[in-house]
Amino acid sequence: MKRFSVLLTACLLTSPLVAQPDLVILVRHAERATEPAGDPGLTPAGQQRAAALAQALAGLRVNAIVTTQYRRTRDTAAPLAQASGLQPLVVDAKAGHVQAVADAVRAQTGVVLVVGHSNTVPAVLAALGGPKLVDLCETSFHHVFTLQPGPQARWAQFSYGAPSKPPEAGCL
Repeated sequence: MKRFSVLLTACLLTSPLVAQPDLVILVRHAERATEPAGDPGLTPAGQQRAAALAQALAGLRVNAIVTTQYRRTRDTAAPLAQASGLQPLVVDAKAGHVQAVADAVRAQTGVVLVVGHSNTVPAVLAALGGPKLVDLCETSFHHVFTLQPGPQARWAQFSYGAPSKPPEAGCL
């Protein structure tokens, strides 16, 4: 019995006891409209991109979605959320947002989609253990970043949907 309790204690000390996702997928919201000024939705191109995102991720069995309160992030996630029967978790974009999103992601398991903004997606990727990248360009909407969290975090970048305009200097 003593040997079993020592073995159990050793396993508990070396095994994580907190939830952690297997895979995190990070994207910027799709192309946004110009009206209304405070909280625009998506353009027709943005709606097509949101549908392309849902199609690109369909086989991954996403089981959690994190967005901001802004319509453009919620609309980008909507096709996948509807197809998967998921209700996105909304994390307000305010002071401490990047850490709040990272904490929300770490509380999930399985595959998690994060739909953010040009200046938050790279920061959230870094907060979760990925590389520190420059912000996304205002004209870049096609990037997808994936991260397998853990001590040996692995990440990748690929594109989806229609190509974006060429990047300006100093951003992706």
